Amino acid sequence: MQLYCGLTPDFLEVEAQRDIVRRLQISFFDYYRYEPSESEKKSWHHSLHALAAQIKRAKLADQGLILEMQLPLTSRRLDAILTGHATDGEQRAVLIELKQWTDAMPADEDRCVEVNYGPGNRTQAHPSYQARDYADYLKQYRTVFYENQPVRLEPCAWLHNFQGDPDSTLLDHSKFGTVLKEAPLFAGSDADRFAEYLNDHVGAGKGEPVLKRILESKFAPSKKLMEHTAAVIKGHPTYVLLDEQRVAYEKIMLAARRAARNNGQRTAIIVEGGPGTGKSVIALNVMADLLKQGKNVQHATGSKAFTENLRKALGVRAGLQFRYFNSFVDTEGAEIDVLICDEAHRIRETSNSRFTPANRRSRIPQVDELIKAAKVTAFFIDDQQVVRPGEIGSMRVIEDAAHALGARIIREKLQAQFRCAGSDDFIDWLDQLLGIRDTDVSAYDANNAFDFRIVDSARELEQIVQAKAQDGMSARLTAGYCWPWSDPTASGLVEDVTIGTFRRPWNAKPDAGKLPPGIPKSNYWATDPNGIGQVGCVYTAQGFEFDYAGVIWGPDLVYRKDRGWVGSRSASFDPAVKRAKDDQFLALVKNTYRVLLTRGLKGCYVYFTDRETHDFVASRVVSGASTSSA
Repeated sequence: MQLYCGLTPDFLEVEAQRDIVRRLQISFFDYYRYEPSESEKKSWHHSLHALAAQIKRAKLADQGLILEMQLPLTSRRLDAILTGHATDGEQRAVLIELKQWTDAMPADEDRCVEVNYGPGNRTQAHPSYQARDYADYLKQYRTVFYENQPVRLEPCAWLHNFQGDPDSTLLDHSKFGTVLKEAPLFAGSDADRFAEYLNDHVGAGKGEPVLKRILESKFAPSKKLMEHTAAVIKGHPTYVLLDEQRVAYEKIMLAARRAARNNGQRTAIIVEGGPGTGKSVIALNVMADLLKQGKNVQHATGSKAFTENLRKALGVRAGLQFRYFNSFVDTEGAEIDVLICDEAHRIRETSNSRFTPANRRSRIPQVDELIKAAKVTAFFIDDQQVVRPGEIGSMRVIEDAAHALGARIIREKLQAQFRCAGSDDFIDWLDQLLGIRDTDVSAYDANNAFDFRIVDSARELEQIVQAKAQDGMSARLTAGYCWPWSDPTASGLVEDVTIGTFRRPWNAKPDAGKLPPGIPKSNYWATDPNGIGQVGCVYTAQGFEFDYAGVIWGPDLVYRKDRGWVGSRSASFDPAVKRAKDDQFLALVKNTYRVLLTRGLKGCYVYFTDRETHDFVASRVVSGASTSSA
């Protein structure tokens, strides 16, 4: 999708008539069904007037031009692409990042600068990095940029209000030297040099056929990207399949082969499994092997922390394959071969968010978008891991949607436990304890291989977790959402989790801005060693596993002899969960503690803030080794 495309003479005429903003505005509304903001329209007016002047200066009279082109499977739009031929006859395109900045200040973050935006400064990607990243993305995902005789794409940034001060942070070669060579930055005072650059790349004209190739090119990851991602995943020693995991894997691979021969028939595969049954291991193996076969495969979750850590672990290039459930709103029918939906219990009713304007909101169920986006959609799910309202992912929801869309349904259930020291008993006991499902395990043997203990204080719990970490094992302290969550201050995180004299901060908020050194961002709390000093919540722990998990069981879920399990809305500080109906609230907090208590590979230690709840759970642990004293 793009808001405008045409040849440079046509653009110059429209811009001269002061009509380009109106045309962009119409295209914007036709596509998004709401009006662009005033600030965006002002930006178009100023930057495109400057671009028109530069096109005239460079005498580009036979080039193609694309404005506001959306990057595939993202909400991002690049500013401009000029198309044409170089003097050697090669087809070229120049991607231009347009900025109205007059200057920028240093930022602590790599690849970033600080920019003044009226009431305060914002941390922004350096324009050259932004242009280069957009170009790299297109080179990986648009066939025209990597197929036989590809169009050569060159990125650059043009800051038409910047006067090119050589001492500016923007031109700091000690920090940005490499990217300034890969994606040169031109100031307003560099108009002649910029014109020469444009002529070098597209000055020979004949831009229309190049423009047409780009507009008609398909979305598909390049072979190099697929091979790279597959190699990275396969090189990870933990991604090994066993037993029924292999069966689920083979069913998905067979469905992918059949889909290639069966045009128009969609398939929904539902792989159900509790915590630690290896759902993510299967998902990544499927992804790696299908990528090696040249299939267009995408991986999606509803968890930002989980997805961002996958991207970080697999590297920038491989990370391009990992997305979110709301990334497929505008995906054309079945253009993806296989879409892997991990943590499918986090599917929401729709892909709308609180930032979606009212007139842009869709009524299409998110699960329908996911099924429609691919020939085969594989859902990995645990119905008992829904932890907040709006998350509706379940076996029934997926099956109903698949039936309605005429998709073939394949089901597979995982039983074997690869977390909790391989203890099926622990999961069965926990589900029986919480009344989530009926099992025959009413008591847990504390001599089991999985080390489960109830401790007498939050301080003792933290000491055990930290001792495990000091011994070289992964360990984290988590809690139910039973304390306020403050914004960080200039000196650091606020110690909100308070139990007597025990005071510790939550992990950083997801929307926290600049943090003091040594404090990981929310997405990386589970994997950054510095996360050990903070208390995590279910939203940062879900999807991850540690050698040892420490859990503070708060007063939002308590046991009462005469009533059973009781959900205490007044004890919860989770704004979304507090709005749930009574029966839903109880189910959500039960699922929350189920998730937190099943993060451990080798052990889990728990402190209860409520004594009656402590006593009830302790009575369901046998052998007399269930408690320890401070």
